[in-house]
Amino acid sequence: MVENLVQNQVGHAEYGLFAALLNLALITSVLADLGLAQHTTKRIASAPEYLAEYFPTVLPLKVALSGLFLGGTLLVGWLLGYRGHTLVLLGLATGIVLLTQFTAFLRGALQGYQRFNIDAVLSVLDKATAILLLLGGLSLGVALTLDGYVIVRAGATLLTFVTLYALLTRLYGRVPYRPRWSQARTVLRESLPLAAIALVYGLNERVDGLMLERLVSAREAGYYAGAYRWVDAVMMYLWTVLPLFFAKFAHATARRDEQQTLLWFGQRIVTVPLLLVCAFVLFRGEVLFWQFTRSTPAELVRMTWCLKLLFLNVLVHAFFAIYSTLLTSTGQEQPVSWLVAGSTLLNISLNLLLLPRYGALAAAADTLLCALFVSGGYLWLVTRRTGVAVPWATLARLLLAFGLLCAAWWGLRWWLNTWWLEAGLASGLFVGILFLTGNVRVAELRQLLQRK
Repeated sequence: MVENLVQNQVGHAEYGLFAALLNLALITSVLADLGLAQHTTKRIASAPEYLAEYFPTVLPLKVALSGLFLGGTLLVGWLLGYRGHTLVLLGLATGIVLLTQFTAFLRGALQGYQRFNIDAVLSVLDKATAILLLLGGLSLGVALTLDGYVIVRAGATLLTFVTLYALLTRLYGRVPYRPRWSQARTVLRESLPLAAIALVYGLNERVDGLMLERLVSAREAGYYAGAYRWVDAVMMYLWTVLPLFFAKFAHATARRDEQQTLLWFGQRIVTVPLLLVCAFVLFRGEVLFWQFTRSTPAELVRMTWCLKLLFLNVLVHAFFAIYSTLLTSTGQEQPVSWLVAGSTLLNISLNLLLLPRYGALAAAADTLLCALFVSGGYLWLVTRRTGVAVPWATLARLLLAFGLLCAAWWGLRWWLNTWWLEAGLASGLFVGILFLTGNVRVAELRQLLQRK
């Protein structure tokens, strides 16, 4: 919501430039971590003494990697044609990502020592600080510029980092810097596979906005960023639910029947809520851009079409993302990485071919095509490598439910033509559709209530 206000204030071109710079920093951010954050969290959780033994090596290693990340990103930006003030903005954007990642790395110590309450507060401190500063400035009538927005974000991120570092020093004492090459080599060898997965996923997700700004215009990148923001918000549901199934799948690795039951159950848990959200966007996506009061009708139409294409991509992930979770939880990380790498190459190729002519719409369509490609690969790998059957009947029932929901929404729109009435009635009808299609059963509800 706040970023919508910011984009409305600074304009699509200015925000599109920042989005492209931030995407570049996020793509190269693997250099700043190399999987160390996730690796450290796992090690501290299993062996608390890891902090005292390895942090004198890991912490300076992280500092060195952060310097490499900052310099490497600026070099890549210069090679891509960024100069002068834009290169300074890239440095600030890189600093935001660097401090955010370093904060996540240090938070691993809190998570490893089970201090989740403190960690939860620190996880939102930078965002809350930035929101308060931005809203405060806007309420006082301060004209917001792109430079001001970037400085506010950088300051809020720095405040969070300093607060966390001071807190860790107070709780566990100052960590001495005594790097050992043998320890560094061991840590990097164990963390690099995690870095490879992060690289291919990050490149696949972030390359569109960067290529749009470089190949077409910053304005087109702004349209895409405005639409993709809603994708990020909705996909948080997947990134919250899927890790729970990751743990359950991994725990049941040797029990195929249990994994089969988990997949059948998880398929509905993951997919059903997103069906309603996707239907809303396909029929009433334009209402999500109500804050863009300075945009022309043509710009709003273009952003709406981008949004609808991107939410077809969300729909595909709603059906098939759980198969990636099943694969990576059962030791199939390498083929999944190769599959995502292939999707990234396809995405870049399609972007080079179509972006100059169709702009943001092509980026959204390419994202959808790559989602279909990678999802087909997930299904193929599951049938070939896991021994777990794909629940085709469940997929068919879910697809039927979505089709009936869309038909009902089309009728409601023709009859009412009021988005909030349509959304309310469609939600009620969707519950009935789920029972009608067998996606929700009375017997299951009774069992659930009896357990409670």
